[in-house]
Amino acid sequence: MKKMAIIYWSGTGNTQAMAEAIAEGAKSGGDSVELFEVEQFDNGTLAQYDGLLFGCPAMGDEVLEEGTYEPFFAEVEGSLKDKPVALFGSYGWGGGAWMREWEDRVKNDGAKLFGDGLAIENAPDSDGVAACQKLGKDFAASL
Repeated sequence: MKKMAIIYWSGTGNTQAMAEAIAEGAKSGGDSVELFEVEQFDNGTLAQYDGLLFGCPAMGDEVLEEGTYEPFFAEVEGSLKDKPVALFGSYGWGGGAWMREWEDRVKNDGAKLFGDGLAIENAPDSDGVAACQKLGKDFAASL
């Protein structure tokens, strides 16, 4: 059984809804999935997970949330080499450009980026929830 962590930040609840749907999809294969708001995650436990899913909405000029998530992510980047990683988040403007930059950053960290990041405009509708569940299921199956 593989062990995954889903670590997210959500200001309006949209990215949280995505994280919960991803967890539901990942659990459907019987794998162990732990869901964390970023403030709850102990960075020292990163190595015990077989796969990591990071979620953060686009903020401001299409960047990661700067008060909590960006400092967290900057701290864990050095531990991502050869780790399977998937990215997700919501946005309200700009077409999701922050996701492409985040993908490049993760690739440069040496992580094994799973597919393209999942970016959903605003709250996930039924198609968005299904896409999140599929991401979780497919990511779990790839480990």
